[in-house]
Amino acid sequence: MTTNPAAEFAQKQFDFLVVGGGPAGLAVATRLSERADLVVGVLEAGQAAFGDDKVEIPGLAGTGLDTELDWQFRTLPQAGLDGRAIPWGRGKVLGGSSALNYMTWNRASRHDYDEWEKLGNAGWGWDGLLPFFKKSETFHPPDDATKATGRIASHADAGDLGRDGPVQVCYPKQYSASHLLWHDTLNAVGVKSNDAHMAGDNTGCWTSVASVEPASFTRSYGANAYYEPVASRPNLVVLTGAEAREVLLVEANGGWKAKGVRFLHDGVEYNASASREVVLSCGSLQSPQLLELSGVGGEKVLTAAGIPVKVDNPNVGENLQDHLTTALVFEVDPSLQTPEDLRFPEVLAAAKEEYARSRTGLLATVPVSISYVPLDRYIPSETMKTMLSSSTGSDHVAERDEARRRRFVEQANELGHVEFIFDLGNWGVGFVPDPSGKTKYGSMLQIIQYPFSRGHLHVKPKTQDGSDSLTAALDIDPQYFGGHRGQLDLEIAAHAHLFAEKIAATQPLAGIIRSQVHPTPSEVDSESGLRDWLKRAMTTDWHPVGTCAMGGRAGVDGGVVDERLRVYGVEGLRVVDASVMPLQISAHLQATVYAIAEKGAHMILEDLGA
Repeated sequence: MTTNPAAEFAQKQFDFLVVGGGPAGLAVATRLSERADLVVGVLEAGQAAFGDDKVEIPGLAGTGLDTELDWQFRTLPQAGLDGRAIPWGRGKVLGGSSALNYMTWNRASRHDYDEWEKLGNAGWGWDGLLPFFKKSETFHPPDDATKATGRIASHADAGDLGRDGPVQVCYPKQYSASHLLWHDTLNAVGVKSNDAHMAGDNTGCWTSVASVEPASFTRSYGANAYYEPVASRPNLVVLTGAEAREVLLVEANGGWKAKGVRFLHDGVEYNASASREVVLSCGSLQSPQLLELSGVGGEKVLTAAGIPVKVDNPNVGENLQDHLTTALVFEVDPSLQTPEDLRFPEVLAAAKEEYARSRTGLLATVPVSISYVPLDRYIPSETMKTMLSSSTGSDHVAERDEARRRRFVEQANELGHVEFIFDLGNWGVGFVPDPSGKTKYGSMLQIIQYPFSRGHLHVKPKTQDGSDSLTAALDIDPQYFGGHRGQLDLEIAAHAHLFAEKIAATQPLAGIIRSQVHPTPSEVDSESGLRDWLKRAMTTDWHPVGTCAMGGRAGVDGGVVDERLRVYGVEGLRVVDASVMPLQISAHLQATVYAIAEKGAHMILEDLGA
């Protein structure tokens, strides 16, 4: 007799329903299910991808984008980017975006998290988060040979990292030819190597840790780190292929209470119930989308979309912040191996054979050449003051705006305002490489960490063609280089571009570079030319945050959730993912997302009591 897993799921009596089987959702569900008396259900729209090379082999990172593992969102056309609509990849797979990312495992500086707490979000500073960073990870210390090859300091043995968490993290044992030149080059332009980049100050240059299990050298991510080891728990049920369409709210105590979730599975709708709480862990795009689909959001947005208003909160979907990135592309020494060589079948076959045999080669190489550089390294202080004073709008629109201004002026020499990464291969937007594959490339990425650009995303009415697609039903408008002070991002990018060129022209890295091919020198031989090129070349770094932000002291007037991650105006409903971050951080997001999930699960259990 065949069974219907969706019908069985809908009939089960859950204490908690977690919507979203990404890194945050699986971490929360795993921790809640450690209590045998709690029954936890997880709804995930994608399928499991255990054993999929696109996910598990580090050297194939990025190949899952724009496939069935990706929601394949796109932004609205961006006026600040010459009208371009930008692809926004998000994981539609068990494990979420942790199955698709490039495995960088780092933390922001202490100040970034302390700013969250200063906004009135008690317990969300560095000291409050550090135990949860460590709880999420098992760090595998490098041996002496790896330390020497990768220029890794001994700080990793000083207790900065966790030793018994689910996500396996390590330094790679093998490095690209360009990484071996990274530290000396950055040191030569005045950027020091950071001997403790995970300990609360990430400025300087360093070799990154990766979310990789060292023995098998495979990706360690939400699905195989948190869920797979405990998949047999009878009180933890995960349903894949299930698209959540609405949080079911009932009137209670003069307000609203979450009682379950309506979801779609194989074209059939079901309702699942939760006796205690519903937890949204759908990420910065889809957690606010699901709130709005459930009647929680701004009245104007919901009315326009034909959704009855239950809780009027115009902050839902607002405060969207993303890391903006451009890549300079260089022709490099043709004898170097680059990841793009894998597009040739014979190279890929040989690489797979080597990887299977020894866990070495192109498929065991990941980007680890990282540097976070303060503004004062490339923008004179007087220029910064002029830039800020000449921008439009008030300095005090909100506390969050004041915090951003403070980072820009008062901490120009303390924080990593722009991240620089060098990696072999072509990362350039709009650049067409030599189709023969004979020309080899390297790319210098410059990534703005504290953007002034602020956008939003909101649901819209069903598409005219009758499509019921969640992707088509979401308008995403990050307003790159737009909005209040957004032009400052363009100015910062222009100055950072010149510093990136300086790095590339400095030995020993310059020794493997033959010429700059994107942009060409003629494209950026004037200030206006450089800014025009940046508008054509800027794209996302896939790090959206802030759309269900913690309100802090401002409460419902300034956010969507309180410091316990409870949705304002709805009992029994929380959001636990990157969307709760009130301010963007100077770091890749995944380690922080796991820490948020660990802390969120801890608070849920704490509020539940014995």
